[in-house]
Amino acid sequence: MRRLCAGCERTLADAAPVRTVDRVRLSLLELVLLALAAAAAVAALPRCSGGSASPVVRASWSLTPGVLNPAVTQATIRTTICRPGWTRTVRPPVDYTNGLKQQGLRQYGLRGPPSDYQEDHLISLELGGDPNDARNLWPEPYPRASAVDQIENELNHRVCTGSLTLAQAQREESALKHRDG
Repeated sequence: MRRLCAGCERTLADAAPVRTVDRVRLSLLELVLLALAAAAAVAALPRCSGGSASPVVRASWSLTPGVLNPAVTQATIRTTICRPGWTRTVRPPVDYTNGLKQQGLRQYGLRGPPSDYQEDHLISLELGGDPNDARNLWPEPYPRASAVDQIENELNHRVCTGSLTLAQAQREESALKHRDG
């Protein structure tokens, strides 16, 4: 046995107990330090992700069931939702949607600044949703709102290329927002 120090009678076998973890030998002090480091890392995770995450907000069937624009049907998609720029002709003014956003934030019990939310059409204008009916508008949190905008554009593309019917796309969009937010 190797001596711990010159002139000492103690050997390595007599030293503080050593714990073995998966063939790696760690002293008790190292195990305690490792446990403290792991606890500190776990405690810091929520702060490292940028604070509190955006709330998951699902559209309410009672508050926001979705309402369709009667001018948009499968027969009219070429002159409405599939015509470039058409949504600009029906989009409501911001002062109208901002008023609805304030109301929606209260109804949905949401906190935080209104700028954290997009007053979104449950059935998007790109898929023939009613532009002005409050039952088709709800406060969708960012960044989810931006991600959903891309899904709406893809659904519009599929309708306009004929790979999906208007009704199917509207059902998919409604299900997405009522299920996932």
